[in-house]
Amino acid sequence: MKLTCGIVGLPNVGKSTIFSALTKAPAEAANYPFCTIDPNIGIVDLNDERLDFMASVFEPKKKIPASVDFIDIAGLIKGASSGEGLGNKFLANIRETAVIAHVVRCFDNPDIQHVRDDAKTDAPVDPESDILTINFELAQADLDTIEKRAEKITRQIRSLGKEEEKRLAPYFSAVEKIKPLLTDGKCARMADLTDEEKNAVYDLHLLTIKPQVFVCNIDEDTIAQGTNGYVETVQRIAKEQKSEAIVICGKFEADLAEIESEEDRKEFMESAGLKESALSVLARHVYHLMGLRTFFTGGADECRAWTIRAGDKAPQAAGVIHTDFEKGFIKAEAYSVDDLRQYGSEAKIKEAGKYRQEGKDYVVQDGDVLFFKFNV
Repeated sequence: MKLTCGIVGLPNVGKSTIFSALTKAPAEAANYPFCTIDPNIGIVDLNDERLDFMASVFEPKKKIPASVDFIDIAGLIKGASSGEGLGNKFLANIRETAVIAHVVRCFDNPDIQHVRDDAKTDAPVDPESDILTINFELAQADLDTIEKRAEKITRQIRSLGKEEEKRLAPYFSAVEKIKPLLTDGKCARMADLTDEEKNAVYDLHLLTIKPQVFVCNIDEDTIAQGTNGYVETVQRIAKEQKSEAIVICGKFEADLAEIESEEDRKEFMESAGLKESALSVLARHVYHLMGLRTFFTGGADECRAWTIRAGDKAPQAAGVIHTDFEKGFIKAEAYSVDDLRQYGSEAKIKEAGKYRQEGKDYVVQDGDVLFFKFNV
């Protein structure tokens, strides 16, 4: 499974505009359905104040942030699970992602067509109906996946007997919880699964079990208050579906992305009452939903953020830098960015007894600063 975030939603809700702003890579954005057919892929640097702080201390020649891969997937409509609007192709693109960012239109604009049931008929802006449409199509695709797997499992049990049936017990119990939800057009992530059940259905790569964040796309007039009736509807649904909602003005973020000067960007955000780009918040949120964490290396040549999975141990983190580091791992010298913030330098951290020596079983923490000793 690729560690990417797929941006999905109905046509004309602002997916490509948000993608372009995120990546500063122009995705085609037009006022007609299916202007995006092949998925656009972009790498988004992750703004991290901790890395900025380290760079202010070490004054390195280079500063390299972590990143997130985003995929702009074309709009889905009613019937996508049965192939409507090139639906099968688009659903396959979603299946390849680790996290879903579901963009929901939360603004009125008569000049921008809103479609839901088909690509030709205008539909009123209605976040609840829009979300239900997308969820239903994803749920139908998941039901189809489960039915196809059932045929394979039946053959396995016939061939291997009762022991195989016993081994598959967690799978059966998971499906028993998930299927009624999918039948009702709801998401598999709403099922209360044990860890064993989650592992049993993992390789199905169900669309509706993936972590998801709703992106409420508002207009510029709504930025000041940060919410409206449409947003409140999405927030309620997100809570019900064990998801979260982030509010973004795609038009504002697109304009912001065009500004190169950091000072001008800051002034533009302040004029709208914002301290930070909402897209930075989204990128960080997606990063954590993927189960990713960050450790840092720092020095005069380079300050860098490195990406690992939550729960990775020190040798695995070393291997992210170079495979030889993992093979010949001896130990990791460690402290946290917070230690550096408190004491001001590595020398002061050592004086305070906060400079640690960690071995092979150390689980790397988000925000660790590491220096690896190895021998090959």
